[in-house]
Amino acid sequence: MKKIQIINGPNLNLLGRREPGVYGSEPFEGFLAGLRRRYPDVQLDYFQSNIEGELIGKIHGTGFDYDGIILNAGAYTHTSVALLDAIRAVPAPVVEVHISNVHAREAFRHVSLIAAACRGVVCGFGLDSYRLALEGLLAQ
Repeated sequence: MKKIQIINGPNLNLLGRREPGVYGSEPFEGFLAGLRRRYPDVQLDYFQSNIEGELIGKIHGTGFDYDGIILNAGAYTHTSVALLDAIRAVPAPVVEVHISNVHAREAFRHVSLIAAACRGVVCGFGLDSYRLALEGLLAQ
């Protein structure tokens, strides 16, 4: 059984309530339950934190034992060299995910500091971006 860790960063605990025009109205927990039903042969673990150091700790804690990480680092995508270094420090492939199309938003969101260390980037497909990232990891 493949083991995939999903990590969500700051403010993503508010999915379903936060800016539904941008992020949709479905809470992540409901989406995750559907994803687990769709992929019963994959162990999908989930972690969310608003704290950068906790995200780094989770990458370190799973990046040596899991088959992949799906990371939505939220705003830390655009600011965190520490997350970039954490991704580079582990052998598990990481896919950067964004619910919205960051390139259609504010200019500061167009730059990802973590993308250079990631296997790939998926953005703009709503919560389905996570499924697309999972498909990419499973195809490796």
